[in-house]
Amino acid sequence: MSTVSAPPSSELDPLRSMIAQACQVLAARGLADGILGHISLRIDERRLLVRCRGPRERGLAYTTAADIRLVDLDGEAGAAGELDDGYSPPNELPLHTELLRTRSDVSAVVHAHPPEVVAADLAGITIRPIVGAFDIPGTRLAAGGVPVHPRGVLIRNRRLAKEMVTSMAGRPVVILRGHGLTSAAPSVEQAVLQAVSVDGLARLSLVVVSAGGVLVDLPEADLAELPDLGGSFNTGTAWRHELARLSATD
Repeated sequence: MSTVSAPPSSELDPLRSMIAQACQVLAARGLADGILGHISLRIDERRLLVRCRGPRERGLAYTTAADIRLVDLDGEAGAAGELDDGYSPPNELPLHTELLRTRSDVSAVVHAHPPEVVAADLAGITIRPIVGAFDIPGTRLAAGGVPVHPRGVLIRNRRLAKEMVTSMAGRPVVILRGHGLTSAAPSVEQAVLQAVSVDGLARLSLVVVSAGGVLVDLPEADLAELPDLGGSFNTGTAWRHELARLSATD
């Protein structure tokens, strides 16, 4: 029976483990059911860690650090042995690399397929700041706008990726019609939490509309009263919760 060697570039192992956990969080939150979706993190000007397809693919919920491989912006191995053992970058790697090429504010990219986000968009429901203190970061994100990319295609080359980046218009999250969403941020944790917030707003919107209600944006006066609780709470504490939630599920 053949054995599988450990991924090279062992100094990146803590980052591989963190990205693998983030993939599991996406799945646990229902944003990446099955085998679809991926997360990447910029390492330097030319290279990124990304969840790759492997010979024992089981989906995001079962991602391990060994599935996170170092590649360059062209999809080649970022170091010797990184794409050995039957590993290959996801077909939609250009979705990640085009954002990293064009946006200096982005270091992490999440691509997921949340069913409620897709359903809300197809129903003509936009992501709006309909809540207040229920989710302050999500409300602020929605107030700034969550654009929609109108093409439901596999973003498998730079031409299609450039179209998505244009639709994104510098915002943190873009919805991909009939496809999913892309979230971009300075960190993996923030990119995942943004996706969770958008998914939560989509779910609430569907419930309100299904109950016969009308979506109403939070008044400007209330929006102005929402405090910025800071990154240590919005990201740090929120991320510890996600990891604890994941452990409890396991």
